[in-house]
Amino acid sequence: MRACRVIPSGIYGHQGPAEGCYVPIEAFPLYSQKAEGTYLWDLDGNKFIDYMCAYGPNILGYHDPDVDAAAAKQRAISDCTTLPNTKMIDFAELLVETVACADWAFFAKNGNDVTTLAIMAARAHTHRKKIVFFKGYYHGVSPWTQKIDYAGVIEEDVMHNIYVEWNNFTQLEEVFEKYKGEIAAVIGQPYMHGNFMDNILPAEGFWQFVRKKCTEEGTVLVVDDVRAGFRLDLAGSDHYFGFEADMICFCKALANGYNVSALCGKEFMKNAISSMSYTGSYWMSAVPFAAGIACIEKMKKLDLPKILIEKGTKLKNGLEEAAKEFSFDLHVTGVPSLFYLRIADDPSLKLHQEWIAECVKRGVFFTNHHNHFINYALSDEDIAETVEIAREAFSVVRDRHPL
Repeated sequence: MRACRVIPSGIYGHQGPAEGCYVPIEAFPLYSQKAEGTYLWDLDGNKFIDYMCAYGPNILGYHDPDVDAAAAKQRAISDCTTLPNTKMIDFAELLVETVACADWAFFAKNGNDVTTLAIMAARAHTHRKKIVFFKGYYHGVSPWTQKIDYAGVIEEDVMHNIYVEWNNFTQLEEVFEKYKGEIAAVIGQPYMHGNFMDNILPAEGFWQFVRKKCTEEGTVLVVDDVRAGFRLDLAGSDHYFGFEADMICFCKALANGYNVSALCGKEFMKNAISSMSYTGSYWMSAVPFAAGIACIEKMKKLDLPKILIEKGTKLKNGLEEAAKEFSFDLHVTGVPSLFYLRIADDPSLKLHQEWIAECVKRGVFFTNHHNHFINYALSDEDIAETVEIAREAFSVVRDRHPL
């Protein structure tokens, strides 16, 4: 293969061999030819209803005309220049106006850029080292986000990491007591939406408890909204769950596929951010800022999170009914605009992998062990087609594995 000759493993990231999201590998296309709206075409011209949405960035639909027009207009003027265009100020002002906890915005390119900045800023502000994580988390690929047994990670990278169970009030209380005056930050996704497990919403009062403990102990509360951002609430997923973060990280859906991420935060963190040397070659490019402005303005006009949750709920109900028809226990978990699928009948996950593969072969692009995304271009007809394909896939798998 051409790719394998010049790219490690031919493809990397979620599609690569280390992730396990494409099993069996032969069922999945690895490279695409084009995309439009909610659809993706592979190199053989096969069309898919795409529920991965580029792993999140596609929130309005591929090639959204309003976002693309705003980007093209800015590109004709300037993009990556010695001095930033004032589109950066416009974008920051819009985020401060939109996001409930935001008094400022700092821009980068990837989610990992802004989660790392948030942790560095929390340490700079508090002069502390320790970070609390919720087990099952994903906050990027920098060494501090990984585990001691991961390739390339050394003990010093993670020696100040503390891990507690999600929704465990007692463990969090005990950690704050044990490491009193040592915890720089608590970082968490708005709900537990990790891979290889059902997604879990926060227990009643959990985030409010976390917020209270952080405030009492002078610890910075960071919400990683890179994956869920704007699919739950345009004011931030912390707002959706009834609390306020000190800093919140956005990427993926921020500009409908144009390359930009943002860290937003409260006024008291601004000096810590200002004190840091942290930048990148393309972080002030104007075209993604213009795209982000158009994306947020359109999402506001549509009240998009409400629409996405409604579409996701319709899909969820249809998939669950199709599963029951063939006596499968399909779990559809998380907020419906960002949902996770798991056939719970087999702990080895092989039944689930078989079903996903049969869906992909028929034109519905799910992946095995990652959450899925709803976008605005997804129509009721697409949802109905998805449910029918899922039903056919359940039938095939049941024929192979009769009760």
